[in-house]
Amino acid sequence: MEPLTDTLPRTRKPKNQRMREALQNPLLITRRLNDQSLYHFLKCFWPEVSTDVFQPNWHIPYLAYELEVIAYRVARGLPKLYDLIINIPPGTTKTKLVSIIFVAWCWTKWYWMKFITAGYSAALSLEAAEACRDLIRSDKFRLLYPELGIKEDKDTKSNFKVVKKTYASPGHEPRIQYGGNRFSTSVGGTMTGFHGHINIVDDPLNPTQAISDTERENANHWMDHTLSTRKIDKSVTPLILIMQRLHQDDPTGHILAKKKKNIKHICLPGEIRNYREQVHPQELARRYVGELLDPVRMPWKVLEDMEADLGQYGYAGQVGQDPTPPGGGMFKVDHFNVINALPAPVNFWESVRYWDKAGSEGKGAYTVGVKMSRLKSGKFIITDVKRGQWSSEERERIIHETTQADRIEAKNLMHPEPTVWVEQEPGSGGKESAEGTIRMLAGFSVRADRPTGDKVFRADPYSVQVNNGNVLIYNGDWVHAFIEEHRFFPFSTYKDQVDASSGAFNKLAGKRIARRVT
Repeated sequence: MEPLTDTLPRTRKPKNQRMREALQNPLLITRRLNDQSLYHFLKCFWPEVSTDVFQPNWHIPYLAYELEVIAYRVARGLPKLYDLIINIPPGTTKTKLVSIIFVAWCWTKWYWMKFITAGYSAALSLEAAEACRDLIRSDKFRLLYPELGIKEDKDTKSNFKVVKKTYASPGHEPRIQYGGNRFSTSVGGTMTGFHGHINIVDDPLNPTQAISDTERENANHWMDHTLSTRKIDKSVTPLILIMQRLHQDDPTGHILAKKKKNIKHICLPGEIRNYREQVHPQELARRYVGELLDPVRMPWKVLEDMEADLGQYGYAGQVGQDPTPPGGGMFKVDHFNVINALPAPVNFWESVRYWDKAGSEGKGAYTVGVKMSRLKSGKFIITDVKRGQWSSEERERIIHETTQADRIEAKNLMHPEPTVWVEQEPGSGGKESAEGTIRMLAGFSVRADRPTGDKVFRADPYSVQVNNGNVLIYNGDWVHAFIEEHRFFPFSTYKDQVDASSGAFNKLAGKRIARRVT
């Protein structure tokens, strides 16, 4: 195949001559349009990567432009402005655009670029890599870009290298220049010896992995400590993370929680009837049609079916980009009534302090002690929460001091003295720990509680009262963290405050919780 004129050494030609050459060779026009626009390149090669008819929507050129901005800075060796996080529902052309088309487009302009790409599984990552490789091998690509190919002895789905042919003059043998490569792996995989100009992570977790604390921690640790070191130039190489939200502490939540300034976050929920606040930047909400991101791919009927299949939590994360359902998950936290003055002492009926103990100092679960009272009106009030990641010795000291302080406060305020409950974990270790606390609190009214069933089931009676506005909170510096944990429950990173509150409520309500087979 003869090389296109555009691949020959360039000399400055008069504009009218360049116009005549372009008209004589329409392929040059296509090349120039592709060169100027990733979105045009996507439309041009769509039939090579999909058997479906291309469905345009505003979010595709918008994201394509954002990818162009990143690529041009890398090509010029400029320090990155930010890492890019994109949250968008499945089925919105995200993988084809970011993991397939974008990589190939970059090579048509900068054949030397190196990419590291990763997904939640090796199969997922290799599928995108194979599609990218097949695109470069396609007849249409070779017709438009005959100078580009894949190095024959470096041609595997997991790692293939690009080569470029340059011609000194027509009819001569081309000179082969070795270019960049694409190394594909799974999140958690090894990358020894590989570095990227651009690193792309497409769906680092699947929904099943997202509910596992271990899987989430592994994904976040891999991105923090492994992928972050795989950069050709740490000041230049950006991270592009594209995914649907699956959990409060998924990689998106994990990165955003660091509050780093060099992060650009684009969040496009599938609909804004329930998830308008999730749109980021907020001005993009005006581009939605009938409150829908994409009325063709995801009309309301499709979204209704997705909600039926995914459930309210799955729908909220994958479609709404908010890993809690509308209204705040299991708990409608806006129904908490935060007050700045306690009710009169005569209104208090009974009080408890319920402890959910943990023994990890500075990490892991929290020890939490919730003080809750039942009012004569039938409502409940939470007046204090003690919370910390304490060692076993410090934990017992704080429990003892808190119990003493509760007695003094009850006497001064003329409130009922709280009965102390200590959750007893299963096994002999849990029994010994609870018995040790009871001995340490000799002289106080203290009992062990042996809860049955999972945390969500135990929290259900309590959530009903919260959602009906029957739970008051006495304002304090602990209130924000307390409410936020309830907001994300049962997918919150920590569940100890909810668990202790559920225990306190169930003791005050006198409700016997039936054992649930799990």
